[in-house]
Amino acid sequence: MDCGILPFTWCVKWRFGCGQTWCYLFFLFYFSHIVSGHMRYSIPEEMKKGSLIGNVAKDLGLDLKRLRSGRARIVTGENIQYIELKTDKGILVVNERIDREQLCRDITPCSFSFEVILENPMELHQITVEIIDINDNSPSFERNRIHFEISESANTGARFPLTSAEDPDVGGNGLREYFLTENHNFVLKQNSNADGKKYAEMVLQKHLDRETNPNLSLKLIAVDGGTPQRSGTVNIDITVLDINDNAPVFNQSVYKATVMENAPKDTYVTTVNASDADFGSNSVVSYYFSDLSSGMRDLFTINEKNGIVLITGFVDYEKDKKYELRIEAKDQGGLTDSSKVIIEVTDVNDNAPFISVMSFTSPVSEDSPPGTTIGIINVKDLDSGDNGQVTCKIEQNAPFNIKSTLRNYYTLVTDTLLDRESVSEYNITVVATDAGIPSLSTKRSFHLKISDVNDNAPVFSQRGYTAFISENNSPGVSVLKISADDPDENQNARISYILDVNNKGGSTVSDYVSVCAESGVIEVVRSFDYEQIKQLVFVVIAQDGGSPPLTSNVTVKILVQDQNDNPPQVLYPVQTGGSQVAEMVPRSADVGYLVTKVVAVDVDSGQNAWLSYKLQKATDRALFEVGLQNGEIRTTRQVTDKDAVKQRLTVIVEDNGQPSRSATVIVNLAVADSFPEVLSEFTDFAHDKEYNDNLTFYLVLALAVVSFLFIMCLVVIISVKIYRWRQSRVLYHSSLPVIPYYPPRYSDTLGTGTLQHVYNYEVCRTTDSRKSDCKLGRAGSQNVLIMDPSSSGTMQRIQSEKSILDEPDSPLEVSCSM
Repeated sequence: MDCGILPFTWCVKWRFGCGQTWCYLFFLFYFSHIVSGHMRYSIPEEMKKGSLIGNVAKDLGLDLKRLRSGRARIVTGENIQYIELKTDKGILVVNERIDREQLCRDITPCSFSFEVILENPMELHQITVEIIDINDNSPSFERNRIHFEISESANTGARFPLTSAEDPDVGGNGLREYFLTENHNFVLKQNSNADGKKYAEMVLQKHLDRETNPNLSLKLIAVDGGTPQRSGTVNIDITVLDINDNAPVFNQSVYKATVMENAPKDTYVTTVNASDADFGSNSVVSYYFSDLSSGMRDLFTINEKNGIVLITGFVDYEKDKKYELRIEAKDQGGLTDSSKVIIEVTDVNDNAPFISVMSFTSPVSEDSPPGTTIGIINVKDLDSGDNGQVTCKIEQNAPFNIKSTLRNYYTLVTDTLLDRESVSEYNITVVATDAGIPSLSTKRSFHLKISDVNDNAPVFSQRGYTAFISENNSPGVSVLKISADDPDENQNARISYILDVNNKGGSTVSDYVSVCAESGVIEVVRSFDYEQIKQLVFVVIAQDGGSPPLTSNVTVKILVQDQNDNPPQVLYPVQTGGSQVAEMVPRSADVGYLVTKVVAVDVDSGQNAWLSYKLQKATDRALFEVGLQNGEIRTTRQVTDKDAVKQRLTVIVEDNGQPSRSATVIVNLAVADSFPEVLSEFTDFAHDKEYNDNLTFYLVLALAVVSFLFIMCLVVIISVKIYRWRQSRVLYHSSLPVIPYYPPRYSDTLGTGTLQHVYNYEVCRTTDSRKSDCKLGRAGSQNVLIMDPSSSGTMQRIQSEKSILDEPDSPLEVSCSM
C-alpha cells in the first residue's frame, strides 16, 4: 500500500524476513473541500540540491502574486525538510539529499507528502513526491563466512538454510537471485517469504562421504536486477560429521506471541521446543536465531538450552508493529530444523501529543470582531487508535475559542469582543489531550497583546466643579484645576482641555476665564465685580488625541464672593447743597414720637449690607434717639417749651463689613406747633448766613482796594441791606406755599430692612408765586419745612395728608391748579 499519498498519513513499517510493509491511513473526509489541489511528482533518489521537481504554481493553477500574498509555505511535520518552495518562481526544488533507502527502507512505492498552506483565505494543497529507486546498493551478507557441520549420514533432500543477503534497493534493483558454486553434493533452492523476501537453502542431492572429502568450501553469490548488475558473496564451509541420522523437529511450525511496547528487559515472550529421536549426545538440541537482522538482534534473545525467548531491548509500537523471528534447532550431529515466531506488539499510550505553531498574530486590535483568527496550530500524536485521538481546548477562562478546520489542524479565534482597558494582554494556554488510558497531554502557551483603539472618551473626576473667588481679584489668578482620565493609552489617552466659548451678555467666556490645555488649570483673565456678576457658569471640554478624537464635557461654576467695597448710600433725607430739609416736631409730642426715618441702602450683600444707625451729634442728645436697625428718629422724652426750635442731628450709617464703611447724614428738625412760630428763626438763620457770606466777600474786596474803596463799600452795603429788607417784606405777606422735597420712589429689593414700604409722592408747583393754587387733603399730623436760600429767606409750608413715616402705605396727594 502506498504511504504518504494523502495528507495526515501515518505509516508504520513492520519488517521480518524480506520486509513486509503495512501502512495505516487516517483522513478526515468532510474537511476535504478546503483542499483545493492535489499534485503528485516522481523524482529519482540522490538528486542534487536545488534540482527542479516541478512547477507547483502552474500545476495547481496558482498565481505567483497569490503565493506571495498568501504567505505560501510548506508544512511537512518532519525533522528534515527535503523540499523547498520557491515562491518567487512557484517551483519546488530539492532542499536536502534524498536517500530512498534511509527514507522508506523496503517500502514501495516510496513517497512522502506535505502540504502547501496559503492564508487569507486559507488554502491547503497536498503534494506527494514519489522517490524512484536507483541501483546504488549491492547485495550484502551479514557474515563473511557460513559454517555447517553435516553428518555423512545425512539423507538426500536434507535442507540447510543459508544466510540471506540484504539489498536496500527495491523493485528491479533489489535482490533477484542466488547462485551456488558448482559442486557434486548440493544444489541451491530459492524461496520467498510471505513479504516477498528471497532466501536460499542448500539441498543435499548426494550423500556425503567423510572419508573421501571431509570438508567442502562453497560460495553463495547474491545478485540484484539492476543495471549494471551488482552482487555479494559469502563463503560456505562444510564440515562432514559422523553419522547422525535424526534431525530435531519443532512441535509447531509457527509460534505466535504478543508483547506490550516499552516492556522492560527480560520480559518473557514465548518458548519454542524441538525434539530429536536420537539418543545420547545426538539428541541434545540447541536453539538459536537464524538470519536475524541487526535491528532485531538487540531486541530479543533465546536461551540455547530451553528455547525461552526474552526481550532485551526497547520495543516501540510506532517503529514496528510486528516481528518475525526464524529459530533453528540443532542437535549434536549438526542436524537442524527451523520454525517461525511471530511477535505482535500492543500499542501503549506512551507518546504525548505534539503541538506545532503554523502561524500566530500578536498584537490584535481590541476592536477585532468575534471570530477573528489569531493563530493556526497543528497537533499530532504518534500513537494509534484511541491513544492517537487528540482533542484540544484552552486551559483558562479567556475570551478565545479553538476550532478544528482540518484533521490535526486547529485555529485560535476570538470568542467575544476584546477590551484592552480591562485586559491588555493574555497568556493563552492550549492543552492537547489524547484519548489513551491514562491520557497524555501537552501544553503550549501563547502570549497575546491587545493593541489600543480610541474607544473611551475622557472622564472627569467630578460631575461638576465649583470654585470661589473674591471680587476685585487680580487678573491671572488660578481658580481651580480640573482633571480627566482616559483609560486608553499613548496618543489616545493624551487629554487636552478646551474652553467651550458661549456668549455671555455680549462677551465670550474667554473674556472672563482661560484654561490651560495641558494641565487643566483655570485662571481668571479679569477682575470681577460682585455687584455686576455674582457667578460665572461655563463648560470645559476634555478631548483626547485619538483619531477621531473623543470628548466629554463638565460644567464649571465660579462663585464671586462679595467684599465690602461700597459704603452705605443715604436715600432719605436727601442731602442737597441748594436747600435744607427740616422736619416739624410739635411741642406736644410724647415720648417715642416718630419724628422721621433715615433711609439708607448698601449695594453689597450679606453682612456687608447689614446697616446700623447711630446718633453722632445732636443739638440736644437727651431729646432724640436713632433706632439702631431701622434708622427711626424718635423722641426720648416730652418736648418742652424750653427746647430750642432749631435742632440739628448728625446720624452715621455703618455697614457690618470688615472693615466697615459708613456714611453721614444731617437731619434738621424744627420744634414748634405752627409755621409762623419757627418762621423768624429760620429767616434770621438764612439772613445771617447769607449776610456773613457777602460780608466776607466785601471785606476781602475792601482789603484789596484799601481805603480807596472803603466809602464805596459802605454805600454798597447799605444799599444791599435796604434792598433785602424790602424784598423780604414783600415775600412775607405773599401766600406762596412751601413745597417739601421727598425722595423718589424706592423699594427695598435687597431685604436689608432699611425701607420696607413703597412711597408715592405727587408734587405740583409753579414758578409764579402769586397765581398757583394748591389743594391739599385733610390736615395731617406731620409738618415738613424746606428752606430755600434762593427765595431770600422765604419759608414755604405744606401739610401732608398723612404722616409719611407713620402711614407709609398711603401716598401723599397734592393737587395744584393754575
